[in-house]
Order: sequence, then structure tokens, then C-alpha cells
Amino acid sequence: MKRSSILAILLTMFVFGSSTNLSAHCQIPCGIYGDNMRFEMWMEHITTIEKSMNQIIKLSKAETPNYNQIVRWVNNKDSHADNIMDIALNYFLAQRIKPLADQNDMAAKEIYAAQLETVHHIIVHAMKAKQTTDIQHVEALQSLMKKLYKLYFNEDMEHHLSEHDH
Repeated sequence: MKRSSILAILLTMFVFGSSTNLSAHCQIPCGIYGDNMRFEMWMEHITTIEKSMNQIIKLSKAETPNYNQIVRWVNNKDSHADNIMDIALNYFLAQRIKPLADQNDMAAKEIYAAQLETVHHIIVHAMKAKQTTDIQHVEALQSLMKKLYKLYFNEDMEHHLSEHDH
């Protein structure tokens, strides 16, 4: 086999072998949810992004930058930002933040709108964290997570979750 064919096969194996399948739990009505765990995961991802940004900045300022390490930290930061967006989209928006049953319930409408807006801002700041090393996006993500936590775990959600305790 020619060397270029072998390289093409190895590259294909690397690309498909290293891709990750990010699937949220779960898109069938199983009744088993880890809402608190998702918030904890988000906070862990945010902390990792912050550390990655700090390392990128530090390594970039070195007299002889280690570009391999910088690339590894950039990839790490980007991966964790993707995980934040995945949880926001595939867990909270697709499954957990429910459309309103009663369009005339103004209090529920306000909470729903606030939850949607907050999740949207989380997605935007995670995307911006991928594009920069600006710590303000980390700080915004931390603040938004706390805001969504308070909006999400209202009395109705607490009652719903207690029905699924094992």
C-alpha cells in the first residue's frame, strides 16, 4: 500500500476514533433526571475553562512559548465550552424547560421567559469563551448559572423532582 493511502486511513481512523458522542440524559421520558448534577457539571466546565484561559495566557507570555501546550489548553477550553452548550441545548432546552401549558398564567410566563433568556445567554457566553481568553465570559457564566439555578428550582420543580426520588 502506498504511504499516502496509509496516512489517509490513519487520519480517518483518528478523526472518527477521537470524536466524542455528547448525548444528554435522556430524550425519552424515563423519569430519571439529574438536574443538580447538570448544574455541578456546568460549574466544573466553567472552572476548567477558567484554568485553560489562565494557562493559555501564561504560556503565551513565555519567552519561548510552548505552542503544543497552548494548543492543548485551547482544545481543552473549547471542549468544555461545547459541553456547556450541549447541556444547555440537549438537556435544559430540549427536555427540562417546558413550554407553558396555560398561556394566561402570567407568573409562569415570566419565569419561562427568564429561563429561556438565561439559557440563551449561557450559550452565547460559552461560545464567546471558545473565541477568547477573556475571563469576563467565565464570570458571566458563573453568574448566569446561579441565576438559572434560582429560576429553575422553584416550588413547582421541587415538587416535580420529589416525585422522582428513589
